[in-house]
Amino acid sequence: MPFGFGFDPTMILLLPAMGFALWAQFKVKSTYEKFSEVPASSGVTGRDMARAIMTRNGVSDVNVEAVGGTLSDHYDPAAKSVRLSEGIYDGRSISAIAVAAHEVGHVLQHHQGYFPMQLRATFVPVANLGSALATPLFFIGFLFGAKTPFGPLLMDAGILFFAAAVLFHVVTLPVEFDASKRALAQLTSSGSVMPQEVAGAKKVLDAAALTYIAAAAMAALQLIRLVLLRNSRR
Repeated sequence: MPFGFGFDPTMILLLPAMGFALWAQFKVKSTYEKFSEVPASSGVTGRDMARAIMTRNGVSDVNVEAVGGTLSDHYDPAAKSVRLSEGIYDGRSISAIAVAAHEVGHVLQHHQGYFPMQLRATFVPVANLGSALATPLFFIGFLFGAKTPFGPLLMDAGILFFAAAVLFHVVTLPVEFDASKRALAQLTSSGSVMPQEVAGAKKVLDAAALTYIAAAAMAALQLIRLVLLRNSRR
């Protein structure tokens, strides 16, 4: 997000987060691909694993559906649907059952009224609005500068909107960590993974968590950058 002309020194702030984000994406992809080649001893598909975990926990009103893409898996609480990418839906690998179990971890959170998930849900519209308005408001305010009352006002509004988006990223972290914790507990307690497979399933789940940490770090540093840019226009 460049402002003005020439080199923007505040961009340096984002370099560590950018590097971490690239490494996280590589880690997720490589770990997923590695354990996609390792068949799970249970022999069940990600679809069947998702349904089995929900059945064991008394959840009967959530569908499991196939969705296009790679690692596009997610739980839609509004539609009450677990959507698994093709490689997970039909896959019988360690990656397939681990990812499917993670998404069902979100189902269990929803079913049990897990507070951080409820909190995140309330932030979704605020975060979406903040992400859409923060940049244009701040950019316009930055161009006005401190010469008019509109400049600082618009920059402050942009920062506040962006702070809401950052808060969403922060609240997302415990939700995702807890879903992975639930997933591993379900896989191990039910005997769905053998002792020698637990480490592989945990690596898949841990790698996925890195992307959320990277997104939160990037958002937080971007917020700091906006504050520095705002102060530079006084």
